[in-house]
Amino acid sequence: MLKIRLKRAGQKKKPFYKIVLMKSLSKREGKHIIEFGYYNPLKKFAYINKLLFDKYLNHGCYPTNTVRHLLYRLTQNKINVK
Repeated sequence: MLKIRLKRAGQKKKPFYKIVLMKSLSKREGKHIIEFGYYNPLKKFAYINKLLFDKYLNHGCYPTNTVRHLLYRLTQNKINVK
């Protein structure tokens, strides 16, 4: 099963997340299939390629609860968008 989830990047105590498509059983920093965008929780800044994201949602990929909540916050304008 494929999931849309966050992949941690960045330095120690300076998190930075990539929003990626991965197999559900792979490790957090494992190999991803496609990258949709990124999220910086320190600056509350995010970017998501909406067309590509919607394409894979329609093909049956499931976002994790964290990604689902992140998208909700983006639509409520609580996070800055590029």
